[in-house]
Amino acid sequence: MITRVADHHRASLSVIVAILFITVLVGVAGGGRDALAQGKPLLIEGKQTLYQRILTYPGASIHAAAGDTTGTPVPAMSSFYVYERRNVAGADWLLVGAADDGITAGWIDGRQTVAWKQQLALAFTNPAQRDRTLIFRNQQDLEAVINAEDPGAAAGALRQRIAGGSTPDDFPVVAQEPETFIDIQHQFYLLPILDAKETMTGAGYEMRELHLASITGGVEAGKEPAAPSLSAPDTDNMLRNFSAAVVFVIDSTQSMGPYIDQTKKVVTGIYDQIQKQDTGANVKFGLVAFRSKTKEKTDIEYLTKVFVDPSQATGKDSFLESVKKLAPANASTARFSEDSYAGVVAALNDIDWSAFGGRYIVLITDAGALEGKDEYSSTGMNGEQVRLLAQERGVAIYTVHLLTPEGASNHKEAEAQYGALSKNSETSRPLLYPVEGGNVDQFGKVIGVLSQAIVEQVKTANAGGLSPAGVQTAPASTDDATRIKSDVAAVGYAMQLAYLGRLAKTTTPEFVDAWASDRDFAKPDVATMDVRVLLTKRQLSDLQQVLRTVLDVGKTKQLDPAGFFDAIRSAAATVSRDPTKLKDPNAVRLGDLGLLDEYLSDLPYKSKVMSIDQGIWQSWSISEQQYFLDEIERKLAMYQQFNDDVDSWVKLAPNAPASEAVYPVPLDAMP
Repeated sequence: MITRVADHHRASLSVIVAILFITVLVGVAGGGRDALAQGKPLLIEGKQTLYQRILTYPGASIHAAAGDTTGTPVPAMSSFYVYERRNVAGADWLLVGAADDGITAGWIDGRQTVAWKQQLALAFTNPAQRDRTLIFRNQQDLEAVINAEDPGAAAGALRQRIAGGSTPDDFPVVAQEPETFIDIQHQFYLLPILDAKETMTGAGYEMRELHLASITGGVEAGKEPAAPSLSAPDTDNMLRNFSAAVVFVIDSTQSMGPYIDQTKKVVTGIYDQIQKQDTGANVKFGLVAFRSKTKEKTDIEYLTKVFVDPSQATGKDSFLESVKKLAPANASTARFSEDSYAGVVAALNDIDWSAFGGRYIVLITDAGALEGKDEYSSTGMNGEQVRLLAQERGVAIYTVHLLTPEGASNHKEAEAQYGALSKNSETSRPLLYPVEGGNVDQFGKVIGVLSQAIVEQVKTANAGGLSPAGVQTAPASTDDATRIKSDVAAVGYAMQLAYLGRLAKTTTPEFVDAWASDRDFAKPDVATMDVRVLLTKRQLSDLQQVLRTVLDVGKTKQLDPAGFFDAIRSAAATVSRDPTKLKDPNAVRLGDLGLLDEYLSDLPYKSKVMSIDQGIWQSWSISEQQYFLDEIERKLAMYQQFNDDVDSWVKLAPNAPASEAVYPVPLDAMP
């Protein structure tokens, strides 16, 4: 539930903030999109292609004419484009529309809006391994904590005052992050960034001071939000229905026969145990097998195949019957490395995870993974991109790597690949468990301990117990069983917070024009928020087109590097947002050619692709150029996954056209 500080000050806070997207209705109630055609919206000052946009405060209304005293209320945090500004009796009035197609909805008093210059928003990270974020009344109050001798202690003192239940009128904190996790992929919400400033703590850690706004979902148009309930959620009862899915993604190529049999044996034993413990209904196992293409194009039967979907499995007999036909392939594959990423992506896309609070993939293989650049790769992605897809779906990836003697020359490369794939923010290391010598019995123990730890966690939850907070992962030097149990505890606690957040429909804190830090005060190396770029279908399509242009030119100019930039300049004529820049003699980087919309130039990151110039390209070896081009191909493959993820595209308003639907692209996924 929402934790609100000094709630009795609500009347003095004219604007309350929190979750938007699902409930926002930007059209006039019942009015549709029937206003006059007005051409294009106004441009932001200094921009050639970026339009002015605003978000509405609670109480805002659409009026037929500027200065009218009566109008139709619109929900708070509705997003509009600005087509005209007019001064009426000293007040700035705005003619607005839901899209940039020239159709306007009416006039809004500018005092009831806030400018939204970037399609940037923030998402809270899972609070399992950090303190809850404090939302400050103003920038000065935030900086007082940042500049304290011990920011963690200063923030802790504020939390103690909040816990005490009595705060003065001028208390610096106006809200606190919810105890449970708000999963932006399932409970879409908007925390727009109004402003940001980079700063540094006294101890030398970098932080961003963020100026934010938000509005709670479900707020009716023209009404202030009701005061939130301050009672804690009934976590004990909510956890009694907590369930988990463990999906084994197993390499089913020629060498994997003993491990396939051992996996079946382990799962059979665990099913026998959980049936005795009365937790069988809440722990489900699934299995996805993968192979790889062959050089001779021999029939391999399947590349990936879902043998058991945990959402449909009913128990041990159902599982064993479904995997009865699972056997190693007869034909040799083209590489020693296999298409491991294809198996993981199949598990992510082809299995319905929505019913499960605990979501685990256990990848089992004795080989490395085919990188996206490999001609036999079916995904076009590497481990980092696949991990990002799993993260967006709330799925943790564990990898059991069988270090067989036959794969000795591949072990180091595979370790790096699976380390990237199994990286998890809740632990201090990847969820990667090597099995020395590929010992079958040791392999059985590893997946047995892992599965049983998850079962025990579900059992505890079903008894009404939340996993312990702030779990510290065991050192890498400890034995396998201790490390695995420690990792499962840390990851499981985070998943339980996410589950509780979804079940309780947890919303962001209510606040107005407030400030927060993007780093934990006590652990400044831990992020409290992730930056998301809200891209429309057109913008994502443009991004793909531009990267494809750079990729195609790069491939043709590897043997003629001197002509790379001129070729890009020529090809850019068809995709440039600002064709006049193509003739600018001072345009020396790809980003200077107007290839990408201007919103990218203001993002708080540096584009690797757009910073390339002729000198950098020529200085690179063929292998360095190829690595750059391979990275572009992997980004393109990931963008296609975003495009196909229909459930995660959200309209800012039902009355806005489909072209205005947005996808919350993680900043790390930008080129």
